Amino acid sequence: MSQAPATDRLAPSVMVLEDDVELRGLLLEALRAADLRAEGVGTGRALLERTAHGAPDAFVIDIGLPDADGRDVCQALRAQGLQAPVLFLTARDALPDRLAGFDSGGDDYLTKPFSLDELIARLHALIRRSGLTPRMEAAGVMLDPSGHVASCGGARAQLTPTEFRLLAALCARPGEAVRRRELVRAAWPRGAIVHDNTLDAHVARTRRKLRSLPGAPGITTVHGVGYRLEAGSAG
Repeated sequence: MSQAPATDRLAPSVMVLEDDVELRGLLLEALRAADLRAEGVGTGRALLERTAHGAPDAFVIDIGLPDADGRDVCQALRAQGLQAPVLFLTARDALPDRLAGFDSGGDDYLTKPFSLDELIARLHALIRRSGLTPRMEAAGVMLDPSGHVASCGGARAQLTPTEFRLLAALCARPGEAVRRRELVRAAWPRGAIVHDNTLDAHVARTRRKLRSLPGAPGITTVHGVGYRLEAGSAG
């Protein structure tokens, strides 16, 4: 995180992902004035590169980014085992947009324009409630939302946006059976009509792509429930 004065060394840390340089500067100034250690980046790729060496106590993520959807970035963080709370910023305030943010792993939501005092209050509340320890590479697969790429064992697989969201939802809960309806909510926008065979076809394609990555876990079918990401499984 950013360099902080010695007196602030124990202050909670926040990573801000906002591509608007002026707004990012205002956010960082306000957070630091509120005794939070704050660092800012402008792209999803930059955020994931920074968190590879340690995660902050909370994230502020703009949904509309030049290289990725902020919700996909959040899913990539969750897939890597990072459980720090995420506060989304967006200009879109329709209910389906807000629900999609929560489905992707977000914890709170602010619509632009917003009050800086409210943002800080929400962050403090999220940090107080979290009490979670970051855990990197839970499933051994790294996800890049800017290009919808999965990598493992030095190899890369190109995914479609829907495949990316499916895999991220499974990676976030390695070894657990994820119900079909949860996967549908994570991978498709609210209101989309998704038949069972549509989900199965996307999982099958994602499974084949994982098999091309050395050492990657496999996707197993949990009959009557859904799917599970399992180490050492051929799927």
